[in-house]
Amino acid sequence: MKISIVIATKDRAALLEGALSSLADQLGAPGLEIVVVDNGSSDQTRSVAERHGAVYRFEAVPNRGKARNLGIAAASGSHVLFIDDDVIVPPHFVAAHARAHDQSTSAHAISGPILNVPSNLARPTPGVANFSNAFFCTCNVSVPLEPLRAAGGFDETFDLYGWEDTELGVRLRSRGVARAFAWDAYLWHIKPPTTETLDAALAKTIEKARMAARFVAKVPSRRARFATGAYAANLARGRVFGPPFLQPLLAGIASSNRVPAAVAAIARARLLDSVYVDELSRALAEEADR
Repeated sequence: MKISIVIATKDRAALLEGALSSLADQLGAPGLEIVVVDNGSSDQTRSVAERHGAVYRFEAVPNRGKARNLGIAAASGSHVLFIDDDVIVPPHFVAAHARAHDQSTSAHAISGPILNVPSNLARPTPGVANFSNAFFCTCNVSVPLEPLRAAGGFDETFDLYGWEDTELGVRLRSRGVARAFAWDAYLWHIKPPTTETLDAALAKTIEKARMAARFVAKVPSRRARFATGAYAANLARGRVFGPPFLQPLLAGIASSNRVPAAVAAIARARLLDSVYVDELSRALAEEADR
């Protein structure tokens, strides 16, 4: 077995340095290669990747699916392991993925716990709360290369944030790829509490809603609608409890230094939910008119 680790990244050379350094410390791993796909960076991403001996590819168009497809094309391993650029992996991480595939009698998408941590110094161990039923989450998932390529890789029409990995998972599952969860294949996902501003979160929420509508248009199943929130009861709930006219008020509370942090956090959550449902409703209507 040889595992190709694919990392798509843009302008996060410092975080990439941490991820690649942790991959250099793997114990008991099979043969592996690291493929870094630079999705239009203007920082030191290339030099960081090459210093760590990674295969380097460049994709100028900002599109996660397109970048990862370039990584798939460059992969020479029997299996591909996707991780994000803002993770740290323990020394047994790659070996855990390899062991899970060795123990499988058929093609599987192997995922493991993703532990969100505030800094690269935090090293908790996974617990029950870290279990995920997600079929294909590119922060931490591995799959044999052959069915991945046979499925056609990522759909590059998902050109904004969100759902491109879930949509690929649907196609892999339809081709007989099963799912397994390996508790020892965990990693730490660095999420500093101060890095995501309200404006950034709002932009990401709008993109995710638009891609959710695209996902439902392509996969019009009850499961897809429930996963994305694109069903009547949820859309009605959003209109009642988070109508658009409240969004400026919620934004003011969420960004205020004069209210308790807990109140600001609640306002932020309500705002993001309101924006998501509002944009999702609009995008669903646009998809229906196509």
